[in-house]
Amino acid sequence: MDVVSQPAAPGPRKLSRAARRVQLIEATIEVLAERGYARATLSDVAKTAGLSHGLVNFHFQSKELLLAETLAYLSDEYRESWTQALADAGTDPARQLDALLRADFSPQLFTPSRLAAWVAFWGEAQSRPLYQEKCGAKDDDYAERKQAICAALIASGGYCGDAARISRALRLVTEGVWMDLVIMEHPYSREEGLATVHCAAAAFFPRHFNEHGLLA
Repeated sequence: MDVVSQPAAPGPRKLSRAARRVQLIEATIEVLAERGYARATLSDVAKTAGLSHGLVNFHFQSKELLLAETLAYLSDEYRESWTQALADAGTDPARQLDALLRADFSPQLFTPSRLAAWVAFWGEAQSRPLYQEKCGAKDDDYAERKQAICAALIASGGYCGDAARISRALRLVTEGVWMDLVIMEHPYSREEGLATVHCAAAAFFPRHFNEHGLLA
């Protein structure tokens, strides 16, 4: 029987411009995780992506532009994750808060390379203006939404406390866990990290949370 050959899948040189840029951004995330913000180079990115230095330069004319686009990519990815989680949670504030906490530990975003890339951007003084440009407004929106959810849960659950401080404390616990898992020699698991954040939520909202998450 004759076998009809199928068209070959597009090779590396056949990627669209948009797909190629994503490939280079993903390589940049890996380089940031391995070498940090200051030591990352376009040559490192080219080597990690398996492409030529000239092709990297074609898509991103400088390291600064590549890092800016990488940060914007991470920021957009993060915002899409938590907004979708919130949309899926319905209107109950406890479920909304649980959705936000779990979104920070989703398997798609909570990877060693992505955590390390975020920490690289946080840790370099020279990246702070860039971070504010790409992430400042989105961070403010996230903080406002989380604070409003905490305020609604305080009101509906009969709790005491300041919504802004509780929301801030939960954010700091999450970010602390992220940093822990980057800098510790023997980091704990994603599940343990989420349990740690749920413990913090239980301290403020004990009738709604425990270390395992939302109470039924």
